Order: sequence, then structure tokens, then C-alpha cells
Amino acid sequence: MSDYDYKAIDAVVNIWTPEALSHRPGWTDEFFVGKVKGKHDSGGISLEKMIDNMDAAGIELGFLIAAKAGRVGLPGCYHMPLEVVAEAVAKYPKRFLGLVGIDPYMGMDGVRELEHAVTNLGFVGAHLYPHWFDLPPNQARYYPFYAKCIELGVPIQMQVGQSLIYSKQYRCRSVGRPITLDDIACDLPELKLIGTHVGIPWHEEMIAMSWKHENVYMATDAHSPKYWPESVWKYINSYGQDKVLFGTDFPVLRFGRTVDEINAAELKPHVRRKFMRDNVIKLYGLDL
Repeated sequence: MSDYDYKAIDAVVNIWTPEALSHRPGWTDEFFVGKVKGKHDSGGISLEKMIDNMDAAGIELGFLIAAKAGRVGLPGCYHMPLEVVAEAVAKYPKRFLGLVGIDPYMGMDGVRELEHAVTNLGFVGAHLYPHWFDLPPNQARYYPFYAKCIELGVPIQMQVGQSLIYSKQYRCRSVGRPITLDDIACDLPELKLIGTHVGIPWHEEMIAMSWKHENVYMATDAHSPKYWPESVWKYINSYGQDKVLFGTDFPVLRFGRTVDEINAAELKPHVRRKFMRDNVIKLYGLDL
């Protein structure tokens, strides 16, 4: 258990139950073993086991992604059904919240699905993998979704920086330069926008966008804290202390090891609390 008198909130988590894995494509093992170099429970783990691991790491709440990775029907792509995440949240409402994935090629059907997920299923935000669609985040196809997020009052998080997906069958271009968020934030200043995956290798751009725009934030998932560039640590621990969210992208990173590496960095106590908990509560308007 954590030695702190508060628990963390993980803003980026993949649901990894056997049912959820049945909706993912066959390249999963190749990616996690070959690219991420880690164990990933290829048969899936139960929600209860996830919660046990979260408890051991001092994590109270995880945001589960109903991910959309590419257009339906294309090889290697998948859409996680909303119901898989919604059922997990309904079963453990104090431990999980839902994020609805965005596929820009769904057009207004996708916009209506976003609204349904938030208004009827209780999802608290949206999620986007731009590289899976080979469309940078400032491309026009996304704007109806952004506008709906503003209308619903929910944030959207998206992967920025380098695409991590590269296998023999599926090669995704790295279209998510953080600087593209500048266009979105200037066009739609009311949009609550989160750039995930630290923005690496363009983390300086991500820091700049987060610092420049009131409603742009960064999340630190998918890259082990011990490998974060020094400028990222300095931003978290100083003038960016209100603009950065903790995440793992589980199972890319494991809960316990990630928290241990953050603790080893010895952030200022009030900064650690903002980073691990308070910033995401404020951004998402959580009642905890």
C-alpha cells in the first residue's frame, strides 16, 4: 500500500479482461513482447485482479478506454465495444470510469455515439489515436467530435508524439506532433484537450502547448518515468505542476512499478499530489 494519505488516479488505462481481448486483433502479443519488452497477460486479467494491483500501488481510480484503433473492417484494427467498458464501470463505479474512443471516419454516427456514451452510459470523456487513422489531430474530420466534447463539457485525450505501433503487418505513421494542438486550441479554446504519451520525442512541443493554452494538458503514460527527459520532470515539478496528469497506459506500464519510479524522483509533496490526483479531478470535474 502507498505511504501517502491520498490515492492516485490513473487517467489512461486499457481494459484487459479476457472479454476485452477477444475484441482486439492478433498482433497484440507481437507488439507487447517484441516492442514493449514486457509481460502483458496475453490471456487477460480480471477486473478484480486489476483492482488488487491498483490497491497495491495506491491507485484509487482508473480511466478505462473503449478504444477505436483504425477504421472498422481494415486489417489489424479494432473498436472496443462501449458495453465492455460500461459494464466494468457499472460493476465497480468507485474504481473505474469510461472514455469513449473516436473514429473520425464514422462521421455524425460517431458524434452521436459520443453523445450516447456520455449522456446515457456515464462516460466522462473521449479518447483518440490519431496515428491509427493517418490523420493529424488538427484535421477537419475531427472537428465535429471536438465541438460535441465542448457541448457535453468533457475533455478529449489523444496520443501525441511518436506512434508506438510498429509490427511486421501494421506500421502507423507518427502523425501526432504536439504542435498540431496549437491549431485546435486556437480554433476551439473551450475544448479541454490532453496530449498523452508525454509527447515523446517531441515532448518540448507538448510542454510548450500545455504552457501556452489554458485548456491544454499533458499526460505521462506509456513511457517509464525513469526514462522521461529532464525537461518533463522540471515542468511537472515547477511551472507545469497544474497541467500534467498521471497515467500508465496499462498494461504498457504496470501500476506498481510506475508509481515506484515516480516516488524515486522525489517530487515536491504538493506537486506530487496535484500530478497524481488533484489535476485530473479538477479537469474532469470529478466528485471525489
